[in-house]
Amino acid sequence: MKLSTKGRYAVRAMLDLAIHYGEGLVLLKNVARREEISERYLEHLLLNLKAAGLVNSVRGAKGGFSLARPPSEIKLGDIVRVCEGQLSVVECVTDPEACARSPRCATRDLWAELKYAIDGVLESLTLQDLVERQRKKEQVSTAMYNI
Repeated sequence: MKLSTKGRYAVRAMLDLAIHYGEGLVLLKNVARREEISERYLEHLLLNLKAAGLVNSVRGAKGGFSLARPPSEIKLGDIVRVCEGQLSVVECVTDPEACARSPRCATRDLWAELKYAIDGVLESLTLQDLVERQRKKEQVSTAMYNI
């Protein structure tokens, strides 16, 4: 299973907004520059996240984007589901009717366990958790640079 660019970039953009949470609106071009994502593609992602109620936006000269809720209240699963839908390594896990073997298939049970593990990780982590991880990485990086 592989997340699409859409899902990966959306999490990165939301992390950027979380890092700047409480500083006011964040300009699209600044997020795009910091995250190395095209502005056009990023705008499309953020508008989808806005439609899902995860992001607020204001148009115009003093416009920009911000998180709709505090980073501690937005789970990574919320973001990924907006962009990717339900994650599953095989179709029969989310739709048992997709395969006639579903009721008697031991490998389907394995794929279901994998799906639940992935969902568990995404539901247990918030944007705030990622902000803290990012800050630790930056501290380590800065410390190594100063050696």
